[in-house]
Formats: sequence, C-alpha cells, structure tokens
Amino acid sequence: MPELILTCENEGERLDVFISSNCDDYSRSFFNQLIKDGKVEVNGVTAKKSGLKLEAGDVIKADIPEPVSTENVAQDIPLDIVYEDSDLIIINKPQGLVVHPAAGHHDGTLVNALLSHCGDELSDINGVIRPGIVHRIDKDTSGLMIACKNNDTHIKLADMLSRHEIIREYRAVVYGVVSPDRGTVNAPIGRSDKDRRKMAVVAGGKPSVTHFEVIQRYAEATDLRLKLETGRTHQIRVHMSYIGHPVCGDPVYAGKRKKFGLVGQALHSCSITFTHPGTGELMHFEADVPDYYQELLNNLHKI
Repeated sequence: MPELILTCENEGERLDVFISSNCDDYSRSFFNQLIKDGKVEVNGVTAKKSGLKLEAGDVIKADIPEPVSTENVAQDIPLDIVYEDSDLIIINKPQGLVVHPAAGHHDGTLVNALLSHCGDELSDINGVIRPGIVHRIDKDTSGLMIACKNNDTHIKLADMLSRHEIIREYRAVVYGVVSPDRGTVNAPIGRSDKDRRKMAVVAGGKPSVTHFEVIQRYAEATDLRLKLETGRTHQIRVHMSYIGHPVCGDPVYAGKRKKFGLVGQALHSCSITFTHPGTGELMHFEADVPDYYQELLNNLHKI
C-alpha cells in the first residue's frame, strides 16, 4: 500500500482539502473516506475528522489503497478515431469522458475504451491504470489526444512533449469581449496560495506561455483559438481567468457566471501537430468543434 506524505505550509487549512489539493489523482471525497477509515495520520496521530484545521509544519501521512487494476477491464465504448497505426492512435475525445480510472471513476473511461479497441497493444510505462496515456485533457474538455501502443513510442512522445515539440491548439469561448485581436499570456503557474485545490498565476510557479487569437466577438463572450507553448495543469483555464476572461462554463475558475446553456466548459483541443516518432513524418490533425460548442456559439449569436 503506497504512502502519501505531505507537509503543511499554511496554518488553518482543512485536512481533507489540503490532501486532495496536493494529489490530483484522487478526489476530496476519496480522502474523506480514508480519514473515516483511520488511514490518515497528522504528526503520527490518527486523524479523527476531515475538517481538522492544520498548523504550519504538520506532517500528514495517508495510506493510499492499491489502485483498482484495469487489467482485462475492456469496455465497448465508442471511439472517434482520427488516425491509427501500429505505434499510436489519435482520439477525438467527447466532453464528459474521463481519460483514465481513478477514485470515483473505476470504469467507463477512455482507457477502458482503448483496452477494448487495442487489446494489449498499449504502452505500460504509466502502469495498469494509464496504459497508453502519454498526456491527458480534462474530463470536460473535448478534442484531440494521442495514445501510445508501445513503450518506445511513449518514451519518444513524452520527450517531445517535455521539449515543447508537439504543437497543441485549442478553441475556447471566454467571458467578455477580448479587445486585442491576438496576444500572449506569459505568467508562471503553480498551486494557488489561497485555495490549494486550484492552480493560479503565482510567483515562483512554472514558466507558462499561452498564445491566443480572436476568431469571433459576441456581445458577452469571445471565441478564441489558442496555442500552448507549455503544458501546465489547467493552463488555458488559469491564464484566461488571469487576464479577466475565464472560459465559459468553467466550474473552477469562472465563478458564478451564467453558463449560456452549457454543461461543462467551452474548451476544445482542435489541433495537434508533431513529427511521428517512428516514421519521421510530419503529422497534423484537426477536429471541428463538437455540437455542444457550436450550440453555444448559436446561443451567443442571439444575444
């Protein structure tokens, strides 16, 4: 059983909030249950309450159960396959589909669908929970993703991602009217000091660069095309919120703004360009905006 050991830096944080904000693979409810089960200690003493207020310097240890193996858990979930060969597969992921199993989502994920489609032809570098997954997009983000069929391809693509050699572009509808036709947000991203569940622009964060260009302005929103120069967690969502134009429908960074009929956020991975690690061929793929996104644009036209 793996252990998670953390040290609290800020006084007054709730125990369950602190742990979940520092472990992206598990939810707050998951850690609440761990605390109830007596699997979490603070300074060597078993924690009794999820709402325990921590002090700076407290050491938290959580015993994480072994993940549920996805071995042989293949599910016949339809996939929108954009491209496939013996090394990799490009998927156009629908909004609402979780990428890989985790607490609260043991099946019904993209990984379960890939296991059904590809069998054992998936890389295993990330273990049985994330076979084939070299990068991911949020559950409520739609669009293009690459999965790997062997470890050699996985290693090469991961290296290309780290060197920013895979060009990823997105479409996003953001709140408000963006005034420059194009621009760049160059601001470091790290954990929010105010809310550890969120990412934020913070001093000392990781360098993060997002380029954007206006496609269409509406009375209360703007349709953008964005290019990631780096790939931080929630990068587009954080950067757009930082400049005062959060992504429409974003449940974390947009606050209580009207959703224009949206379920989830208006963020779509529309383009991926990279050099195939096996053939050396330049690969470029585009995915049109899905129905939920087009319906939002139609609604904005009427305002």
